[in-house]
Amino acid sequence: MIKIFFRTLRLILMPFMLLWARLAMPKGIVRSAEAQRQVDVECGQLALYHFKTCPFCIKVRHEMARLSLPIALRDAQHDAGHREALMQGGGKVQTPCLRITDAQGQVQWLYESGDIIRYLQQRFA
Repeated sequence: MIKIFFRTLRLILMPFMLLWARLAMPKGIVRSAEAQRQVDVECGQLALYHFKTCPFCIKVRHEMARLSLPIALRDAQHDAGHREALMQGGGKVQTPCLRITDAQGQVQWLYESGDIIRYLQQRFA
């Protein structure tokens, strides 16, 4: 019964969440062309596993937009392949989750929106 209530609530709120996410999207910072190319290359090693209407995911996507970060988005809610990759790699299906691949090919899975935002700010701000 509780599950049905929350599923219904989520369906009702989803259009409002998506509208808020779009309207509240911040303007990105402007870098020199060379600096932005370097950021683009570094972001090639990152992927954000997210749910489209998750408020914590929206918060992380807003920070990505503010920092002008072209990080790959992977929908773990509607794409079974991404959900499975998140479960296999990170150990749980929880979003947001940032997949970080270093220069040696080692993968780190970073959960929690606050931790992800701190990481992005320290690395790219």
